[in-house]
Amino acid sequence: MIANYPAMARSFGDDSTAFSDCNSDRSGEFPTVSSQSRRLLIACAAENSDDLIGQLVGGLESASIDEQKQAAMEIRLLAKNKPENRVEIARAGAIRPLISLISSSDSQLQEYGVTAILNLSLCDENKENIVLSGAIKPLVRALKSGTSTAKENAACALLRLAQSDENKVIIGRSGAIPPLVNLLESGNFRGKKDASTALYAVCSVKENKVRAVEAGIMKPLVELMADLGSGMVDKSAFVAGVLVSAPEARASLVEEGGIYVLVELVEVGSQRQKEIAAAILLQVCEESVVHRTMVAREGAIPPLVALSQSGTSRAKQKAETLIELLRRPRSGNDAVRTSDVSA
Repeated sequence: MIANYPAMARSFGDDSTAFSDCNSDRSGEFPTVSSQSRRLLIACAAENSDDLIGQLVGGLESASIDEQKQAAMEIRLLAKNKPENRVEIARAGAIRPLISLISSSDSQLQEYGVTAILNLSLCDENKENIVLSGAIKPLVRALKSGTSTAKENAACALLRLAQSDENKVIIGRSGAIPPLVNLLESGNFRGKKDASTALYAVCSVKENKVRAVEAGIMKPLVELMADLGSGMVDKSAFVAGVLVSAPEARASLVEEGGIYVLVELVEVGSQRQKEIAAAILLQVCEESVVHRTMVAREGAIPPLVALSQSGTSRAKQKAETLIELLRRPRSGNDAVRTSDVSA
């Protein structure tokens, strides 16, 4: 059933970078009594960092959960605050015990393990080791059932590991797509941003596009594009733009009322939003006369004409191509092909 959306506002406030970088954990410092002195110790320990790191790695495998937590917290801080420490921590053997912590039934310990792995994954040299050590499935479990911070940092860690198509496939086959879609739909603002960034990355491979559609991604994407107060219009539009090369995604977008929302973006959006909306509509219309008719009936041609006259060179090209397509006479052969695509 096609969703109904209220009239969209005529101004946009968010024309910033489309995606957060997920560069390191953004959680606060840990509120233990000794945390300040420990951070000072870490900051001043450059000459003896190897010894300190070795002790902390040993603490990760302690029989005491409290000692494991303390070691994981300090490793997380070392990896966050001193990028050069990330390689040293990995070389000291921290990755496998940290991954074990991600599978802990203690939610706080799991969160610390996820956050430390995220910070280590910021170093390109560590990524292969993290994947080969079996981090992806535990990260997916944290994404499903961890604390809100664990879910957000797990999404960011998966993004950092999704640097090759091979890893993107592994991430998709490990079950990451449904919990990422759930985080996009029901997470807080940071969770939505992190989920959209990860989905944008992993859905560049075809099989993950289908998984995302099957997980129900189009409903939250269309809702976020329609909600100008969400701060997620650009991000959700870019994710939709990646998905619509798949026929399943195009059909789902239309079913969720996406045509109306996209036409409104062409009319009232920022220059970037107009351009991505026109590009999505072009893909939706290319093989479907039915979809072209729906787009034309929503009043797309006047704002597309305006975009073709005042947009960026790329936006003008997309708008002109789409206008030509919408004005093209319908043929019986087109209608047959459309019914096949839309079935």
